[in-house]
Amino acid sequence: MSLLLPPRILIIAGSDSGGGAGIQADIKTVTALGGYAMTAITAVTVQDTKGVHGFHAVPPDILAAQIRVTLCDIGADAIKTGMLVSAAHVNAIADALLSTLPLREGGIPLIIDTVMIAKGGTALLDAAGVEAMKLRLFPLAALITPNAPEASALTGIAVDTPEDAIRAANLLRESGARAVLVKGGHLSGDTVTDVLVDDTGIYRFTGPRLGNPATHGTGCTLASAIATHLGRGLSVRDAVEHGRAFVQEAIRAGLPFGHGVGPVNHLFGIAPQRIS
Repeated sequence: MSLLLPPRILIIAGSDSGGGAGIQADIKTVTALGGYAMTAITAVTVQDTKGVHGFHAVPPDILAAQIRVTLCDIGADAIKTGMLVSAAHVNAIADALLSTLPLREGGIPLIIDTVMIAKGGTALLDAAGVEAMKLRLFPLAALITPNAPEASALTGIAVDTPEDAIRAANLLRESGARAVLVKGGHLSGDTVTDVLVDDTGIYRFTGPRLGNPATHGTGCTLASAIATHLGRGLSVRDAVEHGRAFVQEAIRAGLPFGHGVGPVNHLFGIAPQRIS
């Protein structure tokens, strides 16, 4: 009898002391979807539901070492990045990945969540880091997942409509990414439209804007959900569709914790245990 092993997902990102986003959200998502989560920490943040109050960057050589030893020992079926901090960190990541694994066409899928600015305005990747991400990591990526403001910052065009998102996605594909998902949660309207552009065409994923204000961690959660499904062998389009469904349910079950934007509930499928 053969053992069905879970997909191995390496997450390269910063922590969230509040537990709603970052590495903590990534681990919860991958685990909830039946994957095996591994981590390479880029930074330790001081964070709660009200925002990021500060962070301490992990030295780039230590970050690279985390990546190398994890991949050389356990391996990976997909890799996801989040907070990248600086150009030095981006270069360390690219060098570590390229020296260890095949990442280009037909290799292990790399999903880049283009985390640049926290909800409260704290910069999580400096300007030189953004350029390094575009130069070193986008050409390796199976998918990048900017939200509308990030897509606008990366391309220099306004992204206010799904049509704008398509234009931005096409421009970002010129940077080398094989597929681009521009998320529409920041756009106005009662319907949220995410736009995926890849070699096979343009796809729109729509759904109602949910009323629950507990949305902290949605971007990290979606990228990790997609990575888990890609690691399981799904196509990019199917992985996006399944990932969006997971995030929608996590938002519906969002938790009223903290005094700011509450976290989504990654464990919505697990009934809470009452203590009598």
